[in-house]
Amino acid sequence: MSKINGGRVIGGGLLAGLVINVVEFLVNGLWLAADWEAAMQALGKSGQYGAAQMIVFNLWGFGLGIFAVWLYAAIRTRYGPGSRTAYTAAVATWVLGYLMANIPPAVLGMFPVRLMLIGIAAGLIEVILATQLGAWFYKEEEAPVAKAAGT
Repeated sequence: MSKINGGRVIGGGLLAGLVINVVEFLVNGLWLAADWEAAMQALGKSGQYGAAQMIVFNLWGFGLGIFAVWLYAAIRTRYGPGSRTAYTAAVATWVLGYLMANIPPAVLGMFPVRLMLIGIAAGLIEVILATQLGAWFYKEEEAPVAKAAGT
């Protein structure tokens, strides 16, 4: 069993995080921006996002991408390298990072169900695409070739 290539996890994770951040911006920052602003105002918040919030959102996206690629690297020894294993890592990441994370605010009625469902569905698409790209980038370190005795 080879060791996980940490540099490739970070590199692939940053690529995956870029995909996550771009899709999040398109879906939540453009398409649903007015809906999110209204939902935040209903909670007594301004609905406007400052630099600090944008930095945290982007760090979250990159962190999630790194986690997804790390998970892919960790399970590929059992499931084998490739697209199917990346899909498995993506779904596991989505369950924890999107589906389960949205249960408490849904139960509390914090946000409109429509917004939450769109976010969960878009999250599935983005994390599958992101993890596939990150897995494509990820490579294990080559094991040194043993020289035959007497050569």
